[in-house]
Amino acid sequence: MRFISTGAAALAAVGVFGKEMAKDEVRGAALYDSGLIHSKIMAAKKAHWEAETVSGAMNSSQFPKLGYTKCINGFAEAIPGDPLYKFRCRNMDLYSFISHADMGAPTGEGSSAWGWSDPVSGREFVATGAYEGTSLLEINKAGQLVQLGFLPSYAPIGYYSTWHEIRAYKNYMLIGSELAGHGVQIFDMTKLLTVDPKTPVIFKSTSNDSSDLTGHFADLPLGRTHNVVINEELKYGIAVGAQPRNSTCRSGLIFFDLTDPSNPKSMGCDPQDGYVHDAQCLVYHGPDKKYEGRDICYGYNEDTLTIYDVTDKKASKVLSRTSYEGATYTHQGWVLDKNWQQYLLLDDEVDEEELAGPAADGYPVTYIWDISSLEAPKQTGIYKATNKGIDHNQYVINGLSYQSSYGAGLRVYDVSSIPSDPTGKSVCEVAYFDIYPEDDNAEGGGIIQYSGSWASYAYFKSGYIFINTIERGGYVVKMTKREACPKKTCSADNCLRAFRANSVQGRLEESQKFCGDFTKTYIADVKVLPSWAPSACQGNVISRVSSACECLPTAGVAT
Repeated sequence: MRFISTGAAALAAVGVFGKEMAKDEVRGAALYDSGLIHSKIMAAKKAHWEAETVSGAMNSSQFPKLGYTKCINGFAEAIPGDPLYKFRCRNMDLYSFISHADMGAPTGEGSSAWGWSDPVSGREFVATGAYEGTSLLEINKAGQLVQLGFLPSYAPIGYYSTWHEIRAYKNYMLIGSELAGHGVQIFDMTKLLTVDPKTPVIFKSTSNDSSDLTGHFADLPLGRTHNVVINEELKYGIAVGAQPRNSTCRSGLIFFDLTDPSNPKSMGCDPQDGYVHDAQCLVYHGPDKKYEGRDICYGYNEDTLTIYDVTDKKASKVLSRTSYEGATYTHQGWVLDKNWQQYLLLDDEVDEEELAGPAADGYPVTYIWDISSLEAPKQTGIYKATNKGIDHNQYVINGLSYQSSYGAGLRVYDVSSIPSDPTGKSVCEVAYFDIYPEDDNAEGGGIIQYSGSWASYAYFKSGYIFINTIERGGYVVKMTKREACPKKTCSADNCLRAFRANSVQGRLEESQKFCGDFTKTYIADVKVLPSWAPSACQGNVISRVSSACECLPTAGVAT
């Protein structure tokens, strides 16, 4: 489904790729500030999931429990001979899977997920969102998922029940939802330490009886929020995307104090840039000395990266508001290193669906930003997925970005090279586990649709990674090794041979002229390629053409 009419599809091969842009105020007011695009996206997702329910795809009880399965020759074949349980993989083994039904959520429709580790015992727990509420699980020492309980939604289930977002503050899970009246539930995960897995507990967490909740934050215009953000160091949370957009806070940053989780108190809000879809808020340490030690929020605001100084919650400031080529729905992002905040990664959820900007070929794009100046961030480059699809939430841990990517499952990228090469050309994919075999045979290895994985959690010391999926349930996987990104080489494959074919008169000169323009920006439209390139550079055509261009000799240099 297309949400935006963008006019001409092809990008002109001029300018320098990576040039950030000012927000288009007219377009922004009509499409984003009005809520039009967000409403269309949510409606499209809901329609897709309802269709999956009708088709039976959401009936998670049909999916059996799965145990340890080694990734061999690119596949983890959990049930030999059954293509629905043959998972594409790289450097990642499957340890366990249980369905939403087995997690206490019969309707399924999985959403967010977060984890907590008990500092005394080292036990590892997961809270994972579903239609009816939040499943509470343990990952045992063998990597097996064990259901311990279920936390029903605070408000009665309804149209927006699928949307739950979960984050941790110390030993508490904070759960927000798009459900009106839901507010933010605050649940103490230490309650799980004494639960007998033979008798999972349905906790009292609704508006009728919330006695098992530690606290509840309800100071929201309609009681609904799109996401919850935590600054644990400074002991506060933020509700973002809290409708309606014409309220006092305009769906912006709504701060609440967590010093006493049993009594969260409103601290004010920042409505200046309107709706915030997601954010990361940190005490600033980095090259911009003016802001050292300040409380900074990086906001992902539909069509801009917006950076705030929120040190004074009653008088916070917008430091910058910047858009970029291909901005379609600025969704989420993460700083490369919270201890030295110089670079930031950003994902746009709808650019692949709109075939916009660098995502015009349908391959997901991650945008790299140099935030050395918080008042003037620079978009320095991109890197692209190896499969078609839609990218979603990503989190950076020790130089690796762990990204949930809907039908492509969990993808892991080595982003440690960005400080030395902020163009993104040295970033590579080092591991993945594809949890949605249904689209594996599609062109480009995937389909651009809202099926598969919404969220994952990769912070456990054990190395176990939890992947929540919309249709099936929860997976536990683990990386087997961390490969180094390969050095860039110019291997003479069919694509490069075609670009420098000596047998075709004038071909090299033609290729050099084309590449001279092509490499000035990122062009993703195959229609601008030479007529012979698509057949010679099959697969991810644009990426292969880019590699060939980099390997051509400079005009005038003998080959």
